[in-house]
Amino acid sequence: MSDRVERSGLKVDAALAAFIENEVVAPLGRDVAQFWAGFAALTDRFVPVNRALLAKRDDLQAQIDAWHTARADQPIDAAEYQAFLREIGYLVPEPAPFQVGTQNVDPEIATMAGPQLVVPVLNARFLLNAANARWGSLYDAYYGTDALDAPPARPGGYDEDRGAAVIAAARKFLNSAIPGWEAALAGEACEYLVASKPGGYLFRNNGLHIEVVVDPAHPVGKTDPLSIADVILESALTTICDLEDSVAAVDGEDKLNAYRNWLGVIRGDLAETFEKGGRTMTRTLNGDRVWGDLTLPGRSLLFVRNVGHLMTNPAILLADGSEIPEGIMDAVVTSAIGAHDVRGLCRFGNSRHGSIYIVKPKQHGPEECAFTNDLFDAVEDLLGLPRHTVKVGVMDEERRTSANLAACIHAVKDRIVFINTGFLDRTGDEIHTSMRAGAMIRKADMKASSWIAAYEARNVQIGLSCGLSGKAQIGKGMWAAPDLMGEMMVQKIGHPKSGANTAWVPSPTAATLHAMHYHAVDVFAVQRELADKPTPGLEPLLTVPLAAGTNWSDEEVRAELDNNAQGLLGYVVRWIDQGVGCSKVPDINDVGLMEDRATLRISSQHMANWLLHGVCTQEQIMDSLRRMAAKVDAQNAGDPLYEPLVSNEEAPAFRAALDLVFKGVEQPSGYTEPLLHQWRRVKKGG
Repeated sequence: MSDRVERSGLKVDAALAAFIENEVVAPLGRDVAQFWAGFAALTDRFVPVNRALLAKRDDLQAQIDAWHTARADQPIDAAEYQAFLREIGYLVPEPAPFQVGTQNVDPEIATMAGPQLVVPVLNARFLLNAANARWGSLYDAYYGTDALDAPPARPGGYDEDRGAAVIAAARKFLNSAIPGWEAALAGEACEYLVASKPGGYLFRNNGLHIEVVVDPAHPVGKTDPLSIADVILESALTTICDLEDSVAAVDGEDKLNAYRNWLGVIRGDLAETFEKGGRTMTRTLNGDRVWGDLTLPGRSLLFVRNVGHLMTNPAILLADGSEIPEGIMDAVVTSAIGAHDVRGLCRFGNSRHGSIYIVKPKQHGPEECAFTNDLFDAVEDLLGLPRHTVKVGVMDEERRTSANLAACIHAVKDRIVFINTGFLDRTGDEIHTSMRAGAMIRKADMKASSWIAAYEARNVQIGLSCGLSGKAQIGKGMWAAPDLMGEMMVQKIGHPKSGANTAWVPSPTAATLHAMHYHAVDVFAVQRELADKPTPGLEPLLTVPLAAGTNWSDEEVRAELDNNAQGLLGYVVRWIDQGVGCSKVPDINDVGLMEDRATLRISSQHMANWLLHGVCTQEQIMDSLRRMAAKVDAQNAGDPLYEPLVSNEEAPAFRAALDLVFKGVEQPSGYTEPLLHQWRRVKKGG
């Protein structure tokens, strides 16, 4: 931590303060002293409310724990359970029917349907890749992945047989998505044709563009009867630049790096130089794509995901010496950076409608959403922005939000642009909320449980009933296996078919492939069909996924513990030792999965639950952790920065893993952040 400077009673990391003053506030034409005075007044107003909301979480959890404890070994009576949850204020009355009033929303969010990327803001190279993933080569996506149903490419350069299979697959897609496209290349009419120019033809289907590149001199084009060199798909319409689950940001130094990258990508001057294939390369943001009088954005529309209400950060200390709630700091700083776009100070525009898009995660119920709404009002006033310039995406990933979703949307009804389901965080909260009810089913069985089906369906139906269609995104969660694109193409079409106009993908390549699903499915037509469908009730949503019994064999218990322990250690060791919040981590079967804190939350909570209810012992968990430590070490043997876990149990990484399990019951909402931050700071020497 660098030295601190005092600003209106706030004690701010000196380097962060200089960045905010010189690079963020001053270019906006705002008075720096007035900014800090307003920021301090904002903390005076909102920090006590933030703390009270967290205290309410704890109070509700204590009452739920007591209710389950008093009924140990008894079946849960659904009517009695709902009555109890209403009595304590966990469930609130449904609002009267309403329609959201959000204005000035960009079409990528409101009226287009397509893939969404989530990228750790601390990794500039990944950030640039994601922002540039608005357009992607279908040829490359097919050639380099198992989405192509053909033998793998032979080593030693371009494989012409695989290339021919790529071209055939792309032709099949074009024939399906834009019938008559070949006629357009011959100069005939085609209803899907938008524009043409020497070297290419631009088509549009279901609101998404397809570019057919014609180049007879290109190595591929010269062998093609129509001289087609590539097929370019409009891919990641939107990208979430993440300051939350996919990053490890524990102090002022980390937050400064995160904010600097967010400013760079908004301002348009972010660049990253790196070595690849023995060459030095510099990556920058792509320009727009011009077709005569038509100009199309060259970059994904950017959201920024702030931290939730729980965590604090030492980057700024309040007058009483306590750390600032990180979500409040994020709201002010990321909005001030977004204001550069609103004021037209950037090389490329992000929002063409003068909006700043912030995703707010891990909110528990409508009171917390209302708090966010009030906070964003205050941030707009601080920065001199018109009301509702700052838009909000509400992650439907906590049980109290799922159960009160309409009321949550109502609390932010004039700024909401996004709701999204997230299976892993939602399951982690499901386990923790009902921790005392009994032993949970095995983790792999969660996706087939009744509450998951109700959760996914309710999210879409409630979103539609509140008028989100045409004004906001109704999203679905991540495909976590970036190497299994063939399976993704089979499974993930279910998202647009369910009425979701966006869904998360793990890479730019995955975005290009998933974009084909939105050509196959007219999502807004699906939404119109679903509009009058009844919303599933609360009873299935509130059905606790308890095991019918705990008579699993020793082998089954060991397999479950091993699976959880391997995933936990594989993620924690990178987070604690290297500060990597999201990466492709090999699972127990050596399949690379994109892991972030949500996966850690469910694994640690599941182990804590089984330990609490006697399904396993502490000794069995330690046995799994030690054996899986050896497996994780072997999986990371090729990483020169990796620090082994075996024979290193007193090091911060292994101790963090132990705490996540053995202190899991007492963690707030089962979150992993408090322990991860604690042990990462130990590792950093802070």
